[in-house]
Amino acid sequence: MDAFPKWLTELDAADLAFMKQFILASGSLKQLAKVYGISYPTVRSRLDQLIAKINAAETHEDERYIKLIQRLTIEDKIDFEAANLLISRYREEKRNENT
Repeated sequence: MDAFPKWLTELDAADLAFMKQFILASGSLKQLAKVYGISYPTVRSRLDQLIAKINAAETHEDERYIKLIQRLTIEDKIDFEAANLLISRYREEKRNENT
């Protein structure tokens, strides 16, 4: 696994399958919608979620807690405002520990 970039190793099987189908469809979201039998906006939303996961994995943030919050937000398990509040409080506590 060392040969793979970090962002790739953090994707789950469903993400990798989606990426494979995207490549096989030559990047055509319309074709991908046909393959999955879903609407174009749904495919676009799924792609946006995948992009967000990759971006989150690429951040240089080593905090596992923050990565968990980011992933939960991307997966619509918690809302953006709650995520921001949790991350802000966490960082504040970390700063207070270091002073």
